[in-house]
Amino acid sequence: MLTKPRISTIMPCLWFDTQAEQAARLYTSVFPNSRIDAVSRYGESTGAAFGTEPGSVLAVSFELDGQAFTALNGGPVYRFNEAVSFQVQCDTQAEIDHYWEGLGAGGDPSARQCGWLKDRFGLSWQVVPRLLSAWTTENPARAERVIQALLPMKKLDLAALRRAYES
Repeated sequence: MLTKPRISTIMPCLWFDTQAEQAARLYTSVFPNSRIDAVSRYGESTGAAFGTEPGSVLAVSFELDGQAFTALNGGPVYRFNEAVSFQVQCDTQAEIDHYWEGLGAGGDPSARQCGWLKDRFGLSWQVVPRLLSAWTTENPARAERVIQALLPMKKLDLAALRRAYES
């Protein structure tokens, strides 16, 4: 029996000034099993109402490894900040390196710490080992060692964190 794919009930909508399509293209190039599903454009009346050129991108629907997103060109009114970030959970150092480099390219190098980075659009990401949550909650002494190892890092070093956990 075939089952329908699960449709996300929570879909993040990311507000951009004018870079929604560029952001969706970057994100779908970095994450496997990702795609742009649709691009909608401002029409004559909607473009005039919002002071936007008719035919310019309004919104982009896309998926990152099965998670649905919308990127909206809503103008310069709102900006991303560190209060919201997306966690990318990785199993290997190669995955950490891939996402760190792909998402961080052209981003703010001063906003990198403890696995956090800010991409070129100002969106914050956390590139972390999948086991980090377990390593920092199961045993207080181990958690303390892992956190102490993590604090001075920018891009996370999986082997160093594992050594801190296992020591």
